[in-house]
Amino acid sequence: MNTPSVYCEPFSIKGGCQFEIHHVCYLHDEDYSCKTHFHQVHEFICFERIEGMYIDHEGESILEDHDVVFTPSLETHNYELSERNKSWYILQISPQFFDQENLAEESKLLQKSRHFRLNKNNKEQLHTVLLWLLNSYNENPNSLKSLQLLRLAISLVLEGDQKNISQESRHLEESVSFNKIKPVADLFKKSSSVNLSLEEAAELCFLSPSHFARLFKKVFHTAYAKHALKHRLYHATRILGQTERSITEISYELNFSNPSYFISIFKRQYGITPKQYRNSLKERME
Repeated sequence: MNTPSVYCEPFSIKGGCQFEIHHVCYLHDEDYSCKTHFHQVHEFICFERIEGMYIDHEGESILEDHDVVFTPSLETHNYELSERNKSWYILQISPQFFDQENLAEESKLLQKSRHFRLNKNNKEQLHTVLLWLLNSYNENPNSLKSLQLLRLAISLVLEGDQKNISQESRHLEESVSFNKIKPVADLFKKSSSVNLSLEEAAELCFLSPSHFARLFKKVFHTAYAKHALKHRLYHATRILGQTERSITEISYELNFSNPSYFISIFKRQYGITPKQYRNSLKERME
């Protein structure tokens, strides 16, 4: 059986806990690999030393030392990193943590992927707080101190952002190649299913199909048809996790020819059927 090209990273937060934090470090040339994946939890990656790219279903951005990346649950993403020394804190948080009334504003600001570049003061404070949080977590993840430090870390990120590298301002959107395919890229941002053939997409951008295909692959690192399919499947995981809509409804909503085809493609991509995926989510969240 083929290995799924996108996988769901195992749910790692311990039972009864609202978050988990780890520190990761790789020496120069030490083996590191990451495939396109998604989580069932929200995730902050708070980098110390880093060089490379952050990639999600809408594009990519260049990573610098001390940047912070937030990826919400069920959002597919990946990292392409250089061989230099690298280290970061992984902070995974249960989505239910943000259901608290006093976190409504933070929840509103974290509805989609965000790439933060902090001011000097918040950058220094954040890494001190993360060290305290890691120590407190190891002592007691449910203590008042741990939860207060968690909230402080989130606040330092949101309030210290001096350059939110959002999808609207990422470097790829400033490129000539991106501007040429922008009409189609905008469709992927606005719609859960882009049901255009390669020829129709190229025509929308006033390009030949071959030229459009080359530019699209240059920008998104994948062929147009493959990206369009992954985009639909990504939205399928969101709908499965956030609603009770039937598999049949979801398949037609996302313009699959029939439910059986949707189930087959979903399993080929993620290694499990849509029903198994939904059931596994429910079991892990109980």
